Amino acid sequence: MNVKTGSNLIFRSLRPCYIHAPLSLRSFCRGHRQSASQPPKHAKRAERAGFSPAETSKYDWIGPPDRLSNLRPIIYHIPENETPLERKLRRLRQETEDWNHEFWTNQNFKFSKEKEEYVRSQLSAKGLSERDDDGRKRTLSSEEMAVFYKHFLDKNITRHSSYNREWYRRNFTITLLMAKVALHNTWRILTGQTRGTGRAKGKTT
Repeated sequence: MNVKTGSNLIFRSLRPCYIHAPLSLRSFCRGHRQSASQPPKHAKRAERAGFSPAETSKYDWIGPPDRLSNLRPIIYHIPENETPLERKLRRLRQETEDWNHEFWTNQNFKFSKEKEEYVRSQLSAKGLSERDDDGRKRTLSSEEMAVFYKHFLDKNITRHSSYNREWYRRNFTITLLMAKVALHNTWRILTGQTRGTGRAKGKTT
């Protein structure tokens, strides 16, 4: 694993959970290379990222924000002769990316759906249609929307707390593994050790 690349990306992994929430909710609550033999799961990551790094790529790749989760997907580079410790770190980081994407995709969908239902019900209570005479979509005042935001946060407080605990647990483990990889690579360089024979051609894990 490229230690420099890993250290540059640690900030992304340690961001607070609310950064990934929808913009309206946020305002209120204030690598990997592709191959023909890659598992479908990796192919889906590349599809979600909107790009596929070249075979010769030696870096992690960060894509544009996903339209569902609002997260930037990362495709982690698999270095030649990847050590077991590096593989363990890469797998955990990629698994955490997938877990995070799934959580915020579901949460954002739920938020948008309930928000639309709330706006519709409030307009209906006022005897108003969803659109005005000019065909423009009606909106509620910031005070009215604040009621919804608070209700949504209160209703999901347990879910968000569980997410936060798991988020920090995962990143604590990732940080420890990154430190171990850095120390291992430093020791290998100082002692003149080689990386070994490498993985089989076309094999990905």
